[in-house]
Amino acid sequence: MIKTNPITKILIANRGEIACRVIRTARKMGIRTVAVYSDADRNALHVREADEAIHIGPSAAAESYLVADKIIAACKQSGADAVHPGYGFLSENPSFVRACNKAGIIFIGPAPESMEAMGLKDAAKTLMDAANVPTTPGYHGDQQGLETLAKESQKIGYPVLIKAVAGGGGKGMRKVDKADDFEAALASCQREAKSSFGDDRVLIEKYITSPRHIEVQVFGDTHGNVIHLFERDCSIQRRHQKVLEEAPAPGMTADVRKAMTDAAVQAAKAVNYVGAGTVEFIVDGSGDLKTNGFWFMEMNTRLQVEHPVTEMITGLDLVEWQIRVARGESLPAQNMITLSGHAIEARLYAEDPAHDFLPSVGPLDILTLPRGHRIDTGVEQGGEVSIYYDPMISKMIVHADTRTEALAELNILCRNTHVYPIKTNARFLATCLSHPQFIAGDVSTNFISANETVLFGNDKIDDDTESIALALLPKKTNMAFEDTSGWQLNQSPRTFFTRSHAGEDIRLPLNPHKDKTSQHIAHYAHPKGDVVFVDGKSYLIENITLSDDVTDGGNVLAAPMPGKIIAVNVRPGDTVQQGDPLIVMEAMKMEMTLEAPRDGIIDTVDAAQDSLVAGGDILLILKED
Repeated sequence: MIKTNPITKILIANRGEIACRVIRTARKMGIRTVAVYSDADRNALHVREADEAIHIGPSAAAESYLVADKIIAACKQSGADAVHPGYGFLSENPSFVRACNKAGIIFIGPAPESMEAMGLKDAAKTLMDAANVPTTPGYHGDQQGLETLAKESQKIGYPVLIKAVAGGGGKGMRKVDKADDFEAALASCQREAKSSFGDDRVLIEKYITSPRHIEVQVFGDTHGNVIHLFERDCSIQRRHQKVLEEAPAPGMTADVRKAMTDAAVQAAKAVNYVGAGTVEFIVDGSGDLKTNGFWFMEMNTRLQVEHPVTEMITGLDLVEWQIRVARGESLPAQNMITLSGHAIEARLYAEDPAHDFLPSVGPLDILTLPRGHRIDTGVEQGGEVSIYYDPMISKMIVHADTRTEALAELNILCRNTHVYPIKTNARFLATCLSHPQFIAGDVSTNFISANETVLFGNDKIDDDTESIALALLPKKTNMAFEDTSGWQLNQSPRTFFTRSHAGEDIRLPLNPHKDKTSQHIAHYAHPKGDVVFVDGKSYLIENITLSDDVTDGGNVLAAPMPGKIIAVNVRPGDTVQQGDPLIVMEAMKMEMTLEAPRDGIIDTVDAAQDSLVAGGDILLILKED
């Protein structure tokens, strides 16, 4: 193969698990690496794994990782001849690519013109129509007034999806079921789009009522070749962000795969694409997959978070391919790419599924991830999950001969994941993986919302007291005699002892049922007490009752976590009803609305637009009844 652009040192303009991922491949290829880091990442794993590391500014991404001039300066300082952007941050920024080109630095990714062609969803849809790639019905025009957009939505027919023109990662996207809800949804979408992308323009699309999200991995080289590496199903999502991804897609047939991959390759060729990219389709999931039942949604002009499942079924290293293409090498022929087995990836997030997936931040006192399968992570025990970046802790990837085997193995991994005091979605993932509908391959982007009762129903401590007791009793052989709960010799065989969890007393049986040993249980000693894990969920069991209640009987509205106040909708003296949206704040790249806890009158408001607040800060108080 021809090598026209020697690459000897790569600067990784990113952080976390993707930075560590690129470092591994570069090391395998004999290429030195340079990490960049902010104040918050000074002691991060990717900083230590790289051959060199350069500090680029404060913790906020807008002052460090998103500043192109600082990245270029770090390249010059380190002598790096290439930049790998990872995903997010500057990975789809054409101005940054041009700055790299001007500085004589190889950008490992597509040309800026390709990014621009696919970066704005309205222009991309027009381009795809011209290339005969199927697109969803919708409005992609320049008129952005409320009246026009509402009228176009009525023409399309509800439900519709409002999407930021410059959007991505689930940001700036709202589903609207009826005309009465359109104005509020549009305002929220535009506000989030402006905050996330600096562009509040939107487009309107028909919402497919039983949608699946299937995407095709494509690759192009500098010699005009474009190939595909099969498809991935990413339908299991929360807040329009992917949670579980798998390849191949359940229910995929040879004829539908050919139609979809042909369309993806055609889309990439339409923009002269070079490097790794993903063409995403919205798919009619109301029945069997059909050759005329998918539509172009968008193209991500970068590597995707879920790329490992493609690597597992093809046996290929996509980061290595990115580097080889950037060096000027040719891609192999399409018929040399084969598919083997089934792979599935779970994204382990620092979040609380039982409370609307609220992000969880803080130290990682305990972080034990299962071994035996591929785990991509950028954090370690003793580190922390910062308020400044995406809350993903790791990706757990399983490859097996069949989908059934892969799901079963990943289920076990999730149930044996131990993270504390950060809350995670480990048990939620395991519950999804064991749900009969998911096992049957009956998936859609509505899966989580349609199965909330089952998926969140086992998140109460009452369901786990037997397992907690099983974990604790062997560690405390004389617990019954130290306890003050009234335990007596010769009493009923179902005697209980009392301990504390989350500020409340709980009753734990002294002789728990042995059938609970089928659960995955672990016990850790911690300075604050005993940490018990049951199927991936953590419990701190204390001997002393502590209270962390900040709601003051429903009179106080407090910040659930550190963040920025986006909007304050009320003033002292206003009358509100339970559920009214009072304050809008942004944290961990997510917009959240704080609602009135009850009917009442506003007494004081201690929040101001654009102010920063800490978790637990009192933002608003209602008058006493």
